[in-house]
Order: sequence, then C-alpha cells, then structure tokens
Amino acid sequence: MRPNLRPDTGLATRLFQGLRERGFDGVGITRDAYGPGEQAAHDFIRAAAEALRLETETDAAGNLYMTLPGRDRAAKRIVLGSHLDSVASGGNYDGAAGVVAGLAVAAGMAEAGFVPARDLTVLAIRAEEAGAWFPTSYPGSNAALGRLPAEALEVRRLDTGRTLADHMRAQGFDPDAVRAGAGRLSSANTAAYVELHIEQGPVLEAESIPLGIVTGIPGSRRLRAARVIGEYNHSGATPRRYRRDAAIALAELAARLDDHWAELEARGHQLVATFCVLATTDEAGFTKIPGESRFQLDVRSVDPLSVDALFAELHRLAPLIEARRGVRFDLGAETRSEGNEMDPGVQDGLAQAAASLGIPYRRMASGGGHDAAAFAQAGIPAGMLFVRNQNGSHNPRESMRMEDFAAGCAVLLRWAAAEP
Repeated sequence: MRPNLRPDTGLATRLFQGLRERGFDGVGITRDAYGPGEQAAHDFIRAAAEALRLETETDAAGNLYMTLPGRDRAAKRIVLGSHLDSVASGGNYDGAAGVVAGLAVAAGMAEAGFVPARDLTVLAIRAEEAGAWFPTSYPGSNAALGRLPAEALEVRRLDTGRTLADHMRAQGFDPDAVRAGAGRLSSANTAAYVELHIEQGPVLEAESIPLGIVTGIPGSRRLRAARVIGEYNHSGATPRRYRRDAAIALAELAARLDDHWAELEARGHQLVATFCVLATTDEAGFTKIPGESRFQLDVRSVDPLSVDALFAELHRLAPLIEARRGVRFDLGAETRSEGNEMDPGVQDGLAQAAASLGIPYRRMASGGGHDAAAFAQAGIPAGMLFVRNQNGSHNPRESMRMEDFAAGCAVLLRWAAAEP
C-alpha cells in the first residue's frame, strides 16, 4: 500500500460545511426527498465530483453516480455511497457522511495517482429517509437496482400529497423509465456496495470504540394509521363502568406490549418496538372522554421471527382489551420491509482493513434501515461501516468527531484499494 495513499479529509470538511449551509432550516438540517433541499445537496456534490474530474451521470430516478475509472473498466465496479436527503430538521451527517466519505476516498486515490483495479463509483442515493417523506422503503436505491415496484411510484409525499412519480417528474427525472425497471446497477456489474454511516444509537460512544462493522440490517412491520374506536361522553357525568375510553384502551395495549417486549428479550430475542404516535383526536378535551385514539407502531429486528412474535401478542391482546373496555381496534394497513445480513466477505475485508490500520472496531447489528439492505436483496455483496456519534440521529444535535470519520474513510480506502 502506498504511504501517500490516504483519504482527503480536508475535502470532506469543506463538503460537510457546504452541505450544512445549503440545508440549514433555522433549527436543523432539512433536505426534503425529491424536493429543493435534496436537489441543492445533489447539485453541490455533483459540482464537487466534477471538480475532481470524476465521471458523473444521473439515472432515471435522479441517483447520482460519480466514478473514478479503474484499470479494468469491464470488471464489476465497487460502489461506495449513501443518501443525501434528511428528515425534517435533522442533522448534517445521517446519510451525507457516506457520500462525503466516498468522495474523500476517490479524491485520495486520484491525488496519490493510484488507479484502482476496477471502477470505483461514489453513489448519492435519492430518498432513503422514506419514512419521513414517502411511505415506501428505499425508493432511490431500489430504482437504481431496477427493482422499485410500480405501485411505489404512486405513494404520496406526506407533506405535499403529491405522488413519488410527480415529484420525480418535477425534478426532471423519468418515472416511466423507473416503472419499466431501468436500473443501472445489478449483481452482473457491481462487485460490492459499502455504506459508511453514523451510528444512530449510543453503543459505540458508550463503549469508546470509533467504528462498527455492521452484521445485519433489521426488517420491520409497521402500523401507520391504526385507531381505537370508543365512545365520546361527558367526562364528569360518566362512571367508569359505563365508559368506552379509547385513550385508556390504547395505553393498556402499549404498556402490555412493552412488557411482552421485555419478556421476548429475556428469551434471547433482539428487537425494538416503538409507539411512534399515541394520541387522541382534536375532538377530545377536558369535558370529553376520548372516543377515538390513534397510534403508529414500528417493530424492527434482523430476525423476522422476533418481529412476528410481538405482532402475535398484539393480535392476542386486542380482542381481550376490546371485550373488557367496549372499544374496537382498527389496525389499518400494515407495511413491511425485509431484514438482511451483511455479506460475510465484506465484513471480514473491512475488519482486516481496520486491523491493519490499528483502528478499534466492534461488530454490531444496525438498529435502523439503510440502502445497503436493498443492495443485499438484489444479490450484491453489501456492507456497512458505522462511525460513532455523540447525540443520536434524526435531530439537529447530531454529531460526529472528524477523527472518527477520518478513521472510517481510511478503512474504506484500504478495503477498496485492496479489492482485486
């Protein structure tokens, strides 16, 4: 390995600053999927890639490919990347760190005069934060892989009410080609996909370890618009035995599912369960017993049997609570995403790179979903590298030490440079 072969972390610092300036909303970072915020980030990153003389192109869904040519241009390419969109008023590093890391690696290779064995493509993916904008999983990466279901183009953005296809078209892209399966990447032309990402939880920071090598990405089952239907009545004049209180019924369900989660963990299951929304309707007030409550439930695990075990308890509890409290549960439509193991060979390659550089790491499962799952589902060897952060994710205080990021970039470069 050449002694002068190192990632360009100075470039990375400038890119992070430019992305922050373009995405700051007065509180945090907002780069809305298929909206002006995400587009501004893509325009900025594309200009940076062109300044590095990387080959740039955009596919029908707006994903951005930035390629450093390799010695064998017919060989399967290596892809480093992540997404540039964010949740509303989120942080600057979730997603963007993976794109910036890829450019830091490519720039470091170019500056050292190092030509990789095969093409190295940095990929800026659209709309990974689908839960915040569009109720569908990984639309950008699935489109890049030619695997986006046609019906996903008809889901509506949560704030605008316009379809994904409409938003693509408004940005100058081609949803009809996406619908026809016009993907650029497949197992036939891609050797591996690796995504650097900040850890979204506290584990690495708590254990004083800079990097994590991801073993798997969880799947999920989600209720996005569930309700409990009871009866509105006078809050002062209705004795307990005559009440059909939707709020108390929902609170009981949440508490009993939380207890069951603890029981599952005690039996060895690894999962998380979140009531993302627990609310009464606007009609409720100090003078009314809540006649309706609503909730969203998100259950995740790498092992689908763990997710199914909690949902089985949900379906067991609901009729019991209905009978006791005189309410009715309407769970609404359910959405699912598959969990995926990361490729063992990629994991071992990243571990060897970290060990050769003397950089501490631990192996760990991801808590959140990532585009790497879509690549794994498409049969492409996929891996992820976590960088510790200090304040969680999806919030304006999201943080990351640049020395930890530099360590992650060094591992990526060492791994990519060693790929035959």
